[in-house]
Amino acid sequence: MPQQSPLDVPEGDPFGPHNLPYGVFSTAGEAERRRIGVRIGGHVLDAGAVAAAFGSPYAGLLGAASLNPLLAAGRAAWQGVRRELTAWVTDPAHRSAVEPHLLPLDAVTLHLPYEVADYVDFYASEHHATNVGRIFRPDGDALTPNWKHLPIGYHGRSGTIVVSGTDVVRPSGQRKAPTDPAPVFGPSVKLDIEAEVGFVVGTPTELGRPVALGDFRDHVFGLFLLNDWSARDIQAWEYVPLGPFLGKSFATSVSAWVTPLDALDDARTTPPARTFPLLPYLDDADTEPAGYDLRITVAINGQEVAHPPFASMYWTAAQQLAHMTVNGASLRTGDVYGSGTVSGPEVGQRGSLLELTWNGRDAIELGEGKRTFLEDGDTVTLTAWAPGPDGTRIGLGEVTGRIVAAR
Repeated sequence: MPQQSPLDVPEGDPFGPHNLPYGVFSTAGEAERRRIGVRIGGHVLDAGAVAAAFGSPYAGLLGAASLNPLLAAGRAAWQGVRRELTAWVTDPAHRSAVEPHLLPLDAVTLHLPYEVADYVDFYASEHHATNVGRIFRPDGDALTPNWKHLPIGYHGRSGTIVVSGTDVVRPSGQRKAPTDPAPVFGPSVKLDIEAEVGFVVGTPTELGRPVALGDFRDHVFGLFLLNDWSARDIQAWEYVPLGPFLGKSFATSVSAWVTPLDALDDARTTPPARTFPLLPYLDDADTEPAGYDLRITVAINGQEVAHPPFASMYWTAAQQLAHMTVNGASLRTGDVYGSGTVSGPEVGQRGSLLELTWNGRDAIELGEGKRTFLEDGDTVTLTAWAPGPDGTRIGLGEVTGRIVAAR
């Protein structure tokens, strides 16, 4: 019986030729040499090598050591590359040329796929914001007065964005409970996760030129899962009046795979109904649907604890980009921005332990015991899929991180 080709991806595989996410890899024999790879089933296609073999006009972009040159090339190039990749992995006439450039996933090391420029994180789930408001302001309004008028966000630390699989060192800092007479210093005792979706910018902009809602797909290359690790006790003491700082900046984990927006056309969806009129630069009533139907799963030590639905997000990535630039702030290739914690209306759809345990009041059961917040040795994994063409599923690359003791 002839050996099955790695290009014969089983039906139902979420990483079939309808997906083709991008990453950067190296091999044991050439550990210092980083190459752009495209995932197909359980293999990685050396995109630069196969592009060179076919004499592709995009061989230079795909032969780079990071995705940044491809990101900067713009949407026409992104679409051209995707057309060629799809042809290479689906046309039987190309198999003999393509198969030598396929490597098993377990034979490569995956790296951060782009050089991060700036990092911004938002707060776009009404369910998450409402839960947080009820936890910390039980006698006041759950949502702040500005929440439904603009996408709230903060600038994070780009240098501590790490690729999936990187250990997360428990952060230390100041903390002070409301009943404590004075702050103390030490490792966080309320280490948390935030299940999010990240977006990476490709085409940059000039300083002073805002990006309109309708130009979102001309500037954003793709999306990926993101875990915005959060030290809730450090955050609670520091965030008044300027917002998150050390409670967030120690690590943000991102997937090793970036799913291009062009793979997600069947996952686009209309966001929830707006309950307040929006200013013109954010009003998406007459634009094409800018939400994405992504089904996220959160697991701790292999046990599923939540299933946050991204389709429920009040503010879309297009609105976030428009707001982020409306003051004239420029975009740079490699800018990353996070959606904010994804939470749905049900208890089992909450994307943080802060909400799942109601700030430690209600422990959740794991196989090895209860949890309120993360313990040293815990491993958190985010996975997700989206509807694809003809009933297929689009898989998003997972994000995983293991907590290690403070140093």
